Amino acid sequence: MTRGELFLISAPSGAGKNSLMDALGAHLGHERLAFVVSHTTRPPRAGERDGVDYHFVNDAQFEEMVRADRFLEWARVYDHRYGTAAAEVLPRLAQGIDVVHDLDVQGAARLRLRMPEAHSIFVLPPSYAELRRRLEGRGADEAGARARRLALSLSEIECYRDYEYVIVNSDLQLAAATLAAIIVEKRHRRARMQEVAEAIADDFRTALGGAR
Repeated sequence: MTRGELFLISAPSGAGKNSLMDALGAHLGHERLAFVVSHTTRPPRAGERDGVDYHFVNDAQFEEMVRADRFLEWARVYDHRYGTAAAEVLPRLAQGIDVVHDLDVQGAARLRLRMPEAHSIFVLPPSYAELRRRLEGRGADEAGARARRLALSLSEIECYRDYEYVIVNSDLQLAAATLAAIIVEKRHRRARMQEVAEAIADDFRTALGGAR
């Protein structure tokens, strides 16, 4: 079976990464496509569901997973820890499923060290003013948290240089279509399509009596 591909998506907070992930599913569907659910020690925000948005764990549970080497990567972001469990990624890739993972620049850098074959995509906001507008529209964030995220946004944005692809999210549907196109392009490379192509060639050989 052809192995799936891993796609790492990073963006500064407020660039619309979560909305982009939702829109991607509408473009590609969920057949042969899976989204990683990260583990975190931060408390759930209003409307977030355990096992859907994140696996919410306490510090002791997270530390136990670290010691058991169950994370492909983990990092501290602001005041909490986030990690990518191997069980969220490796079995799916082995089954030929493409895996999409949205994570911060620290996590992406750590994961690329473990899995350098992963494809990396950075999502940019169209401007500082738009990023600020989006962050101010988040009712769940306190003013101090928004100010801190804005102060760190430039250092995060400058990390785009470390990524294979860059998407500017000025229009959600266009950005989602661009992301989908990147995934589709990888799916149709010759190495990925060889098993299917050979099966078709075998069908022709059989129909033509073994002719090559």
